[in-house]
Amino acid sequence: MPHYPADADAVYGDKASYDRATAHLDAPLAVVDLRAFDANAADLVRRSQGKPIRVASKSVRCRALLERVLARDGFAGIMSFTLEESLWLARSGFPDVLLAYPSADRAGFAELTADPKLAAAVTVMADDPAQLDLIDAARPAGGAGEEIRVCLELDTSYQVLGGKVRIGARRSPLRDPGRLAELARLVVRRPGFRLVGLMAYEGHVAGVGDEVAGKPVFSRTVRVMQAAARKELARRRWEAVRAVRAVAPRLEFVNGGGTGSVQHTAAEAAVTEVAAGSGLYVPRLFDNFRSFRGRPAALFAQPVVRRPGPEVVTVLGGGYPASGVAGADRLPEPYLPAGLRYDPQEGPGEVQTPLLGAAADGLALGDKVWFRHAKAGELCERFAQLHLVDGDRVVATVPTYRGEGRTFL
Repeated sequence: MPHYPADADAVYGDKASYDRATAHLDAPLAVVDLRAFDANAADLVRRSQGKPIRVASKSVRCRALLERVLARDGFAGIMSFTLEESLWLARSGFPDVLLAYPSADRAGFAELTADPKLAAAVTVMADDPAQLDLIDAARPAGGAGEEIRVCLELDTSYQVLGGKVRIGARRSPLRDPGRLAELARLVVRRPGFRLVGLMAYEGHVAGVGDEVAGKPVFSRTVRVMQAAARKELARRRWEAVRAVRAVAPRLEFVNGGGTGSVQHTAAEAAVTEVAAGSGLYVPRLFDNFRSFRGRPAALFAQPVVRRPGPEVVTVLGGGYPASGVAGADRLPEPYLPAGLRYDPQEGPGEVQTPLLGAAADGLALGDKVWFRHAKAGELCERFAQLHLVDGDRVVATVPTYRGEGRTFL
């Protein structure tokens, strides 16, 4: 049976409290419920079983909240998503930034190789020798510059029927521990680089819910797949770590996991740290896991601007679909008041969004309708500020990346 915290069903916020907290603010706006955010952070620490959690910045995209969670016991380091962001975070004082994706940012590499403080704080990702060539090409004249910290990435996809069926993201080409060790030897022998880490992100486990409402057959299929995938990956990850450590005995970290698989990945002896980010905000795509129950912490509000008829209101904007394969599960969810749904002929619109349901008759012009985004950090690309709510009060207003003029992707 899944383990839920004693307060998993506690109400961390309701429409009345959010409305009171933001009564002085006009919508559209976005909030983060600090009580829910902190409770989610505590639950991630519980599930990580004593292993440090590296915070995925793409799922937060707000420096103030990155600082808040990293000040807690159990969290250490950032997992970033672009080199430009990594350098900005390092310049801002974050001392341990792991870039989770390879980069072709020549200007960023030139800055990284020229600055000893940045080079000490940022670790880049590699799965191909050509990526190291890009870095060397950007070095200061004469090919000198700082030693660059490198992490290798292992492909985690679950493959059956000789690879004819593949489940999982298409990330690293390095699937076999032997090939990973070959690249490790190249890095170790190459001047100007230091191999410090290994990463393996199992998105098909960490990011795919295994208990989807109304889909019992699909959910059982996912659970069977994930159980087999975890077993296969644990064996291969152990072999990969052993192969790489034979080349680089002083490997500093082995990173794995994600919000949905924290407890499983942390249980592997080969893993030294786990990654998580979405579990802090808990967007709607993370409602479908049996092993944990998060508390919605990040919400946005749209104002009612029309009442076209009985059981219908129209709010301003709201067309904020999430990345991934297009589908209904990528749309924001009308959350508060409960009982609202989209008009199937319109859905969430660029400028206006009709909402249907009996709850609409209780809303007046100017009232707020609260939504949950399908994903976590992508919400912050729509808003310059997050209003931090504690109970029925806004206790601070902080900029998102966008609010600081930073749009990295």
